[in-house]
Amino acid sequence: MPVPAQAPSTSTGADHTAVVEMLRYSPVADDLAERFAAAGHRLYLVGGSVRDALLGRLSPDLDFTTDARPEQIQALVSGWAEAVWDTGIAFGTVGAVRRGVTCEITTFRADAYDGVSRNPVVAFGDSVEGDLVRRDFTANAMALSLPDRTFVDPYGGLAALARGVLDTPTDPETSFGDDPLRLLRGARFVSQLGFEVAPRVRTAMEAMAPQLGRITAERVQAELSKLMLGAHPRRGIELMVDTGLADVVLPEVPAMRLEIDEHAQHKDVYEHSLTVMEQAIGRETDGPDLVLRLAALLHDIGKPATRKVEPGTRVSFHHHEVVGAKMTRKRLRELRYPKQVVEDVAQLVFLHLRFHGYGKGEWTDSAVRRYVTDAGPLLERLHKLVRSDSTTRNKRRAAALQRSYDDLEERIARIAEEEDLARVRPDLDGNAIMELLGIPPGPLVGRAWRHLKEVRLERGPLDDDEARAELLRWAAHEGIGAEGIGAPDDEGEPES
Repeated sequence: MPVPAQAPSTSTGADHTAVVEMLRYSPVADDLAERFAAAGHRLYLVGGSVRDALLGRLSPDLDFTTDARPEQIQALVSGWAEAVWDTGIAFGTVGAVRRGVTCEITTFRADAYDGVSRNPVVAFGDSVEGDLVRRDFTANAMALSLPDRTFVDPYGGLAALARGVLDTPTDPETSFGDDPLRLLRGARFVSQLGFEVAPRVRTAMEAMAPQLGRITAERVQAELSKLMLGAHPRRGIELMVDTGLADVVLPEVPAMRLEIDEHAQHKDVYEHSLTVMEQAIGRETDGPDLVLRLAALLHDIGKPATRKVEPGTRVSFHHHEVVGAKMTRKRLRELRYPKQVVEDVAQLVFLHLRFHGYGKGEWTDSAVRRYVTDAGPLLERLHKLVRSDSTTRNKRRAAALQRSYDDLEERIARIAEEEDLARVRPDLDGNAIMELLGIPPGPLVGRAWRHLKEVRLERGPLDDDEARAELLRWAAHEGIGAEGIGAPDDEGEPES
C-alpha cells in the first residue's frame, strides 16, 4: 500500500484564506457548488486552481472534482452553462463555460495503470482523499470543499508549497510508475514555479528516467513547451539533464557538455547555451517566445559533431550552424512540433552565426539585404538571438560585438528607408517577364524571376527600363530568344 507523504488532515483556518479570496472574484464557483449541493452531491475546487490561488494567482479556469458521475455532471450543468463539452467524458471530465469562466468538472478518480500502456484504466472513486492521492504532486493534491469552504490537505501540500518543494502524495516510484510523464511534469513545475524537487523525488527521477520513453511524443512535447515557457526554464532544463530525462527528450542538450581538457581550453557549450537562453529571455518584449527560447537553447547543438582541435590546441566548430540546423529540425519533428515552429527554430539556428562575418562593417549593402531577406519574418528574433549569443567575459570584446550589431541594425534601418526590405522582390513580376520575353507560363518564367531577384539583392531597386534591359541581357546570355527557347529545367513559378 503506498505511503502518503503526510497523514490526512483538513483545515478551516487562515490556511485557505487565499483560496476564499479568489472565490470572491469568481462567484461562478459558489453558484455551481450550490447547484451540486441541491442535487445531493459534493463539489471541490481542486488541484492547480487551489495551488495557484495560494500562490496569489488568479485564473479564469477552475478545476473541480465531485462524487457525481459524468452523466449527472452533464445534467447539472446543462441549462446553467453557456457552453458544455464532453470530449473528456471517457475520463470522467465535463467542461463548461459560465460568464467567461471555464470550469472542468471531473468525477472522483481511482485510476489503475498496468505499467505498460500509456493511458490509465479509468475507475471512479468515492472520496476526495482517494482522488487526491492519485495526483502527481502534493502541491496539486489540495482541495476546497464548496460551498462550505473547508480546506482539504490530506498529503501536506500546503507545507510543501510553503517550502517550495515538489513531493509526491505516495512514494514517487509508484506515482511515476503510474504515469511516467509525471517525471517531465516535475521539471515543468520547477520551471513554472521555481520549486526544488524533494530528494526522494530526484532519486526516483534518476532511476526511472528511461520510462519516459513509453510516453507519446505529443504528450512529451506539450510538457516540454510548458517548461520552456515557464519563468525559470534554465532550472527545468538543468533538472532534466542532471536526472537523465533530457537523454530521452532532448539528448542533444546534455551532449553539449564538452569535456574541458588541459590542451583544449574552451567554454562549456552546455553552460553557454543556457546563458544564451536566459539572455534571450531578457530581450523578450511580447511575453514568452517559444521559438526564440528553443533556438537559444539549441543554437549550438551542432558543436559536438563538428568539434576539432586545430594545430596549437585551438578548438574549432566549422559549419556547426549547418549541422545544428539539421539536428534541430530532426529533433523537433520527432517531438511532433508544428511545422512552422520546426522551420523557424531551425532557420534561426542556421543563421545565428552569419553576423560574425560582418567584422567592422565590411559587408556590402547587398550582404545586408541578403541577411534581412534570409531572416524574413524572423529578423527581430534573430537580432535578439545574435545579441544574446555574446557571452564572453571580456567586457571590451562584448562591447565591441554589441557596437558592431548596433551598426548593422542602423544600416538595415537606413536601407529599409530607401527600399522595401521586408519584401524584397524582383522589379518585374511574372506577367511582365512573359510579355517581354514572349514566353508562356512555366519553369522558364521562374528562372527569369529568380535571376531578377538576385539582381535586386545585389544592386538594389532598378527602374523599369533598367529591369527590362537586365532581363533582355540575361535572356540573350541564356540563349532565350523571342520564342522563349531555353532549357526549362527548374521547378517553381513566381507570383504574378
